[in-house]
Amino acid sequence: PWRQQRPNRPDGPCPFCPGGLEAPGPYDVRHFANRWPALPDGRHEVVLHSPVHDASFPVLGEAQAARVVELWSARTAALGSRDDVAYVFVFENRGQAIGATIDHPHSQVMAFATIPPIPEAELSASTCGLCQDPGDDLLVARCPGWQAAVPRAPSWPYELLISPLGHVADLPTAGPGLRRNLGAMLVDTLTRVERLLGPNAPYMLWVHQRPADGGDWPAAHLHLHLAPARRAPGVTRHLAAAEFGAGVFFDPVDPRQAVARLRSQPT
Repeated sequence: PWRQQRPNRPDGPCPFCPGGLEAPGPYDVRHFANRWPALPDGRHEVVLHSPVHDASFPVLGEAQAARVVELWSARTAALGSRDDVAYVFVFENRGQAIGATIDHPHSQVMAFATIPPIPEAELSASTCGLCQDPGDDLLVARCPGWQAAVPRAPSWPYELLISPLGHVADLPTAGPGLRRNLGAMLVDTLTRVERLLGPNAPYMLWVHQRPADGGDWPAAHLHLHLAPARRAPGVTRHLAAAEFGAGVFFDPVDPRQAVARLRSQPT
């Protein structure tokens, strides 16, 4: 309930710009404890992607995007080593339409004491579905070690599933080369989304990876979900009673049409 008191929009200078409240000195990438944490005991952090206030992933470029991924990995390892942490969840909410209260490019890291239900459901599979080829009809892009595909039954129009080609469990074990290429994959996919749905199109991005509880999780295959919050340029994709009440998602864009439109965007 203490989060109810957090400001919706900051008054005055951006707290994430160099010299601001949360970034008093110069930085390249930076992390710090969330001032209004959803989880206690230092288990909710903010990651700043760049000192540049309006730098989305397409603006960051591959090298800076790779630095962000490296910090995600470092915080996954650090928080995952704690005895009170079972799962490290990395995510980005981009844009006011999603509810982001600060426009400066940033993501967040939550360290849960238990495994959240959606990752747990994915991990309960007896085999790894991500090790299977999605097929050319759903594949949008590939770069060394990674692929981006539209799910067969997406919950969001133009949703993308970004996964390593090999069975890699989490960000720390991916290694620096694969993490660097993930930065390139993020720049590629989000450039396509912005060209298709408009500049600064709002989206949600989250990482699913192996739990930190020390258990044996054979289905743990590192991957990212990218969910744009528009169904067309300037048109918001709303979730309402059917989705929340019945748990059934009605996607107004055919998945294969989404693939064709995303593929056709220059990167």
